[in-house]
Amino acid sequence: MSKLSQWAEHKSSWFVLFATSLGLQIAALYFQYGMGLQPCIMCIYQRTAMYGIVISALVVLIKNNGFTRMLGFAGWAVSSAWGFLIAKEHLTILNASNPFFASCEIVPNFPSWLPLHEWIPAIFAAKGDCLEDSWQFMSMGMAEWMQILFAAYFIVFAIVFSCRLLDKKPF
Repeated sequence: MSKLSQWAEHKSSWFVLFATSLGLQIAALYFQYGMGLQPCIMCIYQRTAMYGIVISALVVLIKNNGFTRMLGFAGWAVSSAWGFLIAKEHLTILNASNPFFASCEIVPNFPSWLPLHEWIPAIFAAKGDCLEDSWQFMSMGMAEWMQILFAAYFIVFAIVFSCRLLDKKPF
């Protein structure tokens, strides 16, 4: 456990977090522009949560100290938990017994001081339908895979952070 705890102090571990989450963002853009799968509002919120993980890891990569690791851990935890909940809500919409009443918003509900869908519409504009679920891999759709990915990110966070607490080095 001590080695896992110490690994959080190395930039290489934060680079793995950064690279995997950025890779998923690149894959999302490929799905959008390469395959023509337009993201719905729930997809945009999940994309935003994944960017939270990217930025959290990047903060530690830029300056690795106790304070930035604290920010990195906090951003990682919040973003992965929020992403999981959004993916779960998206699955609820997709699996609703009456799809007529299962819908989602059309315009993202970003804070007025951070209108990402207006600033960077190529990434954050929601042009798709929340009920569209044509892409499948291993009999699971995008929302199911995102729920698994966010759960994996949170589980890894919980393990690493627990090891740090047991080692009496939270940050």
